[in-house]
Amino acid sequence: MPSTFFGLHVAYSGLNAFQASINTTANNVSNVETEGYSRQTVVKQSSSALRVYQKYGSVGTGVTAEKVTQMRDEYYDQKYWYTNPSLGFYDRKVYYMDQIEDMYTDSTANPGFSTIFGKMFTSLDSIKTNAGDASVRNEFISDAQKLCTYFNSTATQLQEMQSTINDEIKTTVENINSIAQKVALLNKQINTVEQQGGQANELRDQRALLVDELSKIVSVDVEDNEVVNSNYPDMHTGATYFTIKLNGQTLVDNYDYKTLAVKTRDAKHNQSDVEGLYDIIWADSGNDFNIKSKNLNGGLKALFEVRDGNDEQNLQGVVDSCTAGTIKLTGLNITDINSLCMPEAGAINVNNYNLEYSSFTAETDGEGKILTITFQLAGGISSKTQEEITNQHLAVGDSVNYKGIPYYQNQMSAFLRNFTTMFNDIHDDGQDLYGDQGTSFFTVDDSVMNREGVFSYDITGGGAGTTFSSTDDTYFRLTALNTDVSKAISADPRKLAATLNINQGVDAYDQIEKLLTLESDVVLYRGNGADKFLQTIYADITVDTQECSVFKSNFENVMKAIQTQRDSVSAVDEDEEAMDLVKFQNAYNLASKVISTMAEMYDQLILNTGV
Repeated sequence: MPSTFFGLHVAYSGLNAFQASINTTANNVSNVETEGYSRQTVVKQSSSALRVYQKYGSVGTGVTAEKVTQMRDEYYDQKYWYTNPSLGFYDRKVYYMDQIEDMYTDSTANPGFSTIFGKMFTSLDSIKTNAGDASVRNEFISDAQKLCTYFNSTATQLQEMQSTINDEIKTTVENINSIAQKVALLNKQINTVEQQGGQANELRDQRALLVDELSKIVSVDVEDNEVVNSNYPDMHTGATYFTIKLNGQTLVDNYDYKTLAVKTRDAKHNQSDVEGLYDIIWADSGNDFNIKSKNLNGGLKALFEVRDGNDEQNLQGVVDSCTAGTIKLTGLNITDINSLCMPEAGAINVNNYNLEYSSFTAETDGEGKILTITFQLAGGISSKTQEEITNQHLAVGDSVNYKGIPYYQNQMSAFLRNFTTMFNDIHDDGQDLYGDQGTSFFTVDDSVMNREGVFSYDITGGGAGTTFSSTDDTYFRLTALNTDVSKAISADPRKLAATLNINQGVDAYDQIEKLLTLESDVVLYRGNGADKFLQTIYADITVDTQECSVFKSNFENVMKAIQTQRDSVSAVDEDEEAMDLVKFQNAYNLASKVISTMAEMYDQLILNTGV
């Protein structure tokens, strides 16, 4: 039979349980604005019944507050972590694509290509009115210089953006490592608390918030499994084993974690690349982190695609033959010298071999189309390697299926090579006011060309079997970064060749008429005239930017829906907490009333019955 004062114990258990509920509710209200906080609740269970050996068999012993647990649904967490990388991917793309779009904007406040290009040809047309006047010539030369400056400036801005993204990649890798370290530490703290019978709710919230942050950077595969006693499978150990995998490789292994590192490329992948671009490797093994994996997503991958995206227009072909120091490539996907976008010295990938070349030589047909390219390797290769790479697919640098910074750099260079080749060919045929043969009007600076102002080797005039080297003064060496007006012509406008024969008079302008056709009458760039360059390239930018914006908006809506589902379980609702306070207060008051009532009964029992 239970003690006479057994009722006090039962009522006291109610006081304790509802006191814990009120305290937990207060904690929820206090954290209503805390990021990542999950609503907590007290799990209450009726205490074990007491056998009293009476007819009714047993009596209840009150209530027990088993634990304070967080309200969190793993299913919604997994959905959030699965979708968040896609949002991070398009968010970073939109951020940088908007900036690229701004670079090509043509407006009154910020004159762009169409304005500058049109003004240059207006000035060129003005020469016809007084071809012998140096001031009229100077106006055209000045406008031509502005066109070069526009391309130089835009290309430089793209390189600066590439450097910025490169720095962001390094910072992002450091952030991933920091998150991995924090998660591993939290895993240990959580197990320490929960193996002793506690609930590490706040620590679990901190860990989930870190995974939220990580999942926007890179795709994650998260598992949180209970540790089972192998000898007693039904025994609850309180410990869990938490892992995070990136692209199938373990980043966090419960208490241990791996780190990523950035490795500076030894050679360029694209002609316009800045020096010192990073690749990502696993710090412990040195193995590459496959950022191009189809299973990978997130902001980090977006950074690589914008930084390295060449729309797969890098040089590719098949290894025809090779020696210890050379590789000959045939079956080329690029046969026009003006479309070549590979660096003078760079990196090639063939049959899982990463090799470097110091220069290359190309063989052309009678029309100047490239037939073969032979790479001079920076280091030798063994006879076994020669056998393994022969007849294998070869690519210069990486093929990245996205129109990123290298793509727009290459498009500008291809346009300029086509335009300046045609312009210089017409200008070279004319004579200046001194009666001398015309020289290249558009050229590059002394640091790039072997001789300033002269393209010494124009392969378009070569015959069958003609070869040229990457070090020759061909239009391959002209890019958006270095295009300029000849310094000799800028210094002396009389050297502008306006006529085919100066004997026709100083005001003759027959060559000017031919140059004017280059504005729109000649197919020069991607099936259009030169004046349609901005329209063509802007279409590429806007299509990609709008696509990224649409996907970003779609994934934002998806993430909002998932977050709403998460919040329906985990978020603190102020109205609900207010109702809980009233409910728990009433229950606490009732338990207090039980104690008060029983106290009166015991007073009567003790004082008035003499028991």
